[in-house]
Amino acid sequence: MNDSTHPIEFCGLTHYYGDHCAIHELNLRVPRGSIFALLGRNGAGKSTALRCLLGLQEPTRGTTRVLGHDSHAMPPSLRNRIGFVSENHGLVGWMRVRHLIRFQAASFASFDANACREQVARLGISEKHRVSKLSRGQRAQLALALVIAQQPEVVVLDDPALGLDAVIRREFLETMIELIQEEGRTLLFTSHLLGDVERVCDHVAILDQGVLRVDAPLDVVKQRVTRVRAQFSDTPPDVPDPPGLVHAREFRNELSFTMLDGNGALEDQLRELGAREVQREPLSLEEIFVDYTSESRA
Repeated sequence: MNDSTHPIEFCGLTHYYGDHCAIHELNLRVPRGSIFALLGRNGAGKSTALRCLLGLQEPTRGTTRVLGHDSHAMPPSLRNRIGFVSENHGLVGWMRVRHLIRFQAASFASFDANACREQVARLGISEKHRVSKLSRGQRAQLALALVIAQQPEVVVLDDPALGLDAVIRREFLETMIELIQEEGRTLLFTSHLLGDVERVCDHVAILDQGVLRVDAPLDVVKQRVTRVRAQFSDTPPDVPDPPGLVHAREFRNELSFTMLDGNGALEDQLRELGAREVQREPLSLEEIFVDYTSESRA
């Protein structure tokens, strides 16, 4: 596969922890230049997939590739082209910011120390401060600035905005998008903050118990997945699961069906069954995510 088209690939990735399957036959390709969100509930396999991708964990079966190379046979020169920020940001707490910048500059030949210092100053972070004295939001911003100064082609972020308040989170996201899009980099990130994801990503994948359920551009997902609501005068009748059903819910005298590629047949069926009102409505990414990762009937 040409790494210029898909710099990140998961090819039949499967990983077990003992008898527990964390990832099952994951096949996923991330287009170059995309902002790609990998979503899932806690324990869905997101972090396992990223660790395998970065060569930090050996898969049980399958392979992962970055920039055309097997993740577990990457030369140092290739690792310099990949940036990673974890949930805990991975910064050395006892260092002062200026020392951390020097350390990174010595570690990566492509590191742009001047650009990093400019970005740190723009964020209002003093180089004199120890990393341990920075707020969680400042550490997140600093970690991102350090990674971008490395000038990677691929950036992987594992829920780095977790625990930040709304204002700091917005600032972090705006910085992230500005720095990523500036150079046309490819970004793969995980997050539990689905409103934020919807604001910034252009492609989304959803894992449910280690299985890939959704993989498409965000606008396509929102176009194809909709909800049909039907209200009845009395207790709703039993309705067999229609083709394309993602999730169904009954509440009092209302039936709700989240559908993939509904063609109108369900609405006609519900009217024939006595529904006094039937309507189809669009969904937010959060609503789509919840319905894909919930039980099929509720």
